[in-house]
Amino acid sequence: MVNWSLATITKERILETIDWDDFMRVELRVGTVVSAEAFAQARKPAYILHVDFGEEIGTLKSSAQITHLYQPDSLVGRQVLAVVNFPPKQIGPIQSQCLITGFSREDGAVVLIAPDQPVKNGTRLA
Repeated sequence: MVNWSLATITKERILETIDWDDFMRVELRVGTVVSAEAFAQARKPAYILHVDFGEEIGTLKSSAQITHLYQPDSLVGRQVLAVVNFPPKQIGPIQSQCLITGFSREDGAVVLIAPDQPVKNGTRLA
């Protein structure tokens, strides 16, 4: 999970433009968390999430540093938005297959990004 510090974001970075093709290359998809557990071997507190992105993509695994605001039981059944076309990343003993998205608060807690109404798993952000 990318955790941009508010102090490192500059006006130039915010105003940096990309073209439509750049945006369309990012596969932001909605999925439902089917399991969540503490990631005991993580250097920073994190959970291992298994997220169902529907038939086309399947279930992917991710490490998410979201322990400040969420408990594993509260995550199961919840829809989240994730980048599903990054290459897998080895994080300790697990391979993270997608990037769960969220906003960092000033206190360091991460607030998940999710649709406010249920949508079909695998739906792409449009």
